[in-house]
Amino acid sequence: MSRYVWLHDKMIKEEDAHLPFFDRGYYFGDGVYEVIRIYSGKPFMLTAHWKRLERSASEINIEMTVTKQAFSDIIFQLKEKNEIHNGYVYFQMTRGIEERQHLYSNDLSPVITAFAKESDIPLDKQKHGVSLWAMEDIRWLRCDIKTIHLLANVMAKNTAFTHGAEEALLHRGNTVTEGASTNIFLVKNGVIYTHPADNYILNGITRQVVIELAKENRFPLKETPFSLIDISENDEMFITSTTLEIVPVTCIRGSIEVTLQPGIVTRKLQAAFQAREK
Repeated sequence: MSRYVWLHDKMIKEEDAHLPFFDRGYYFGDGVYEVIRIYSGKPFMLTAHWKRLERSASEINIEMTVTKQAFSDIIFQLKEKNEIHNGYVYFQMTRGIEERQHLYSNDLSPVITAFAKESDIPLDKQKHGVSLWAMEDIRWLRCDIKTIHLLANVMAKNTAFTHGAEEALLHRGNTVTEGASTNIFLVKNGVIYTHPADNYILNGITRQVVIELAKENRFPLKETPFSLIDISENDEMFITSTTLEIVPVTCIRGSIEVTLQPGIVTRKLQAAFQAREK
């Protein structure tokens, strides 16, 4: 069965999709994106994803030519046409098309592309946990923008993989920021810690949900920077993302070496996330 994708303003078969040669997203990574989880045929946290897309576009001066309703319609059409029950929709918007030059024109029309994919919930990772490879965070200083320019993240993820880890743990000096494609939470003496949503991290949608769940379940939570030393002395850790949900960390190597076990706070938050209406 052919997969259907979105290009410009219509749905077409994947094999018929041809991207413009001079798309600035291709030459400069000049664009933004979102990944929306689908549960039982329903998009999860759609409004939050829209708001973040809108903010990211504004931060790099891309004019929003798609409305919230159009964004929602594209998500629904793709998941319906591709018969996605549990999976995700990837939505991308680049600045537009023009001859390659660093200085961009202000009257460009953004290029919209999107696709849908069936993807199971990673239950094994959620149960048994994952390992991280700790390394210096060398990304740019606007990690709060969900841009498609992800080379540093890609290199960090692959470095972790070559060392037998599933994800990177990034730190600037001694301060832990986030993963290559995840947010990081630490639990110490019953208190949950996570880096504040400033320019050093992406304010993940699942991160936002976890913070809400922590408050609802009366878990003390502090959005404050924590260090590699704090990690070596913590009780439990977990990472979050749209595709992973909440996954415990069982081993960290690289800049530090720590062995952990999935903890009670992580398990309770996992249960609360599953119980949340999706």
